Amino acid sequence: MKTVESIDAYIAGFPQEIQELLKQMRKTIQQAAPEATEAIKYGMPTFVLHGNLVHFAANKNHIGFYPAPSGITQFEKELVPYPTSKGAIQFPYDKKLPLDLVKKITAFRVKENAAKKSIKK
Repeated sequence: MKTVESIDAYIAGFPQEIQELLKQMRKTIQQAAPEATEAIKYGMPTFVLHGNLVHFAANKNHIGFYPAPSGITQFEKELVPYPTSKGAIQFPYDKKLPLDLVKKITAFRVKENAAKKSIKK
């Protein structure tokens, strides 16, 4: 697998229907975290604001969303329909992306990272 340098390049490496889902994820995260910067970390599109905020990635059967363990435990009830692990949520390709939920989780992570930053001062 070749290394990608940008989220645009990452998205371009997938079939059109997957690209559309990745673009929806990116736009939703941008709306929830407009001050965040984009990066590629761990080979995945990443948004950074006072540290890593969220990552997302295309996988064989799903879009993975990685909002840190706190982003999953905070929204446990709303995430019941989706497979989750300690730091990952799987959004299957055969279901509509829950973009409102992605936005809420990202906004939570923005507040959480901002609070951590203010504690460190």
